[in-house]
Amino acid sequence: MFKARSRWQMGLGLGLLATYAAAACTQSQPMGTLEIRANGEDFVRQGFVTKDGWQITFDQVEVILSEVSAYQTDPPFDPEAAEPLQATSSIVLDAPVKVDLATGDETAEPVLVETLEAPPGRFNALSWALTPQQGEAPLVLKGTAVKANQTVPFQMALAPSLKFTCGDFIGDDRKGILEPGETADVEATFHFDHLFGDADLPADDELNQGALGFDPFTQLATDSSLEVTQTDLQQQLSGADYEKLEAIFSSLGHVGEGHCKAEMVEGAMTEAGEAE
Repeated sequence: MFKARSRWQMGLGLGLLATYAAAACTQSQPMGTLEIRANGEDFVRQGFVTKDGWQITFDQVEVILSEVSAYQTDPPFDPEAAEPLQATSSIVLDAPVKVDLATGDETAEPVLVETLEAPPGRFNALSWALTPQQGEAPLVLKGTAVKANQTVPFQMALAPSLKFTCGDFIGDDRKGILEPGETADVEATFHFDHLFGDADLPADDELNQGALGFDPFTQLATDSSLEVTQTDLQQQLSGADYEKLEAIFSSLGHVGEGHCKAEMVEGAMTEAGEAE
C-alpha cells in the first residue's frame, strides 16, 4: 500500500513553500480540510452490460493515483482551451496512493484517497497521473463477464502512462468550495463505459462508437479465462483495436461530467518496471 504525505503551496502553486512565514496570512482565516476522492461510479459498484451484451461485475478496480494536485485557479482552468493552468494556491500529495473503486454498494460515497489541510477558497481544478509504480500497473480490473452460456473471469493490468489535468467538477453537487475551518472535497472520476460501452445507449451513440466492448478481449482468453497485461494487449489486439484502446485511455479521466486534458507522461515505467 502506498503511503501518502502532503504539502501545501501558495502563490503560483508550482514550488515548495520556502518558509512558514507565508502561512501567517491565513491566521485570520483558519485552514480547512480538503478531501481528495476517486469515483468509478455505479458502473464499477453495481456492474453493467457492455455495448456487445456482456454483463460485467467487478470484484476490484484498483487505481494508483500519483502526482495528485488540487488547485485554486484564476482564471478558471479550461482543459479544452490552449491557456495553461494558472494556480493561485494548490495542495499536493507527495506519494502515490492505491484505492479500490469497486468498494461499497450503490449507496457508497466516492472512495477517500487522502485528507489534507488546505487554505480556504474554491478548488476548481484537479490533476493526477496514471503511471506504473514500482512495477505495478496503475489500473487493474478484476471481475467476471457473462454472456449467454459463457462466463469469463478476467484480470486486466492496464498501464496508460497519462496525466489528467481537469477543470471544475460538473455534477449535481458543487465540490471544492472550502470555507475556513470547514471540510470540502474534490473528485477524480473514471468513466469505464468509455472502455466497454453501454447497452443502455443506442449502438450508434458516440460513446458506443468509440468504445471497444468486451468481445475483442475474449479473443485473448485461454481456458475460458482472461488475464492480460498492457504488453499482451499491445501484442495481441489488432492494430485498430489497440489504437482505439489508447484513445479510450485519454477519455477515462473526468471530474464528474467535467472533461480533462490528457497528456502522455514521458519516461514512465511499464508494468514490468522498465522505462518506455
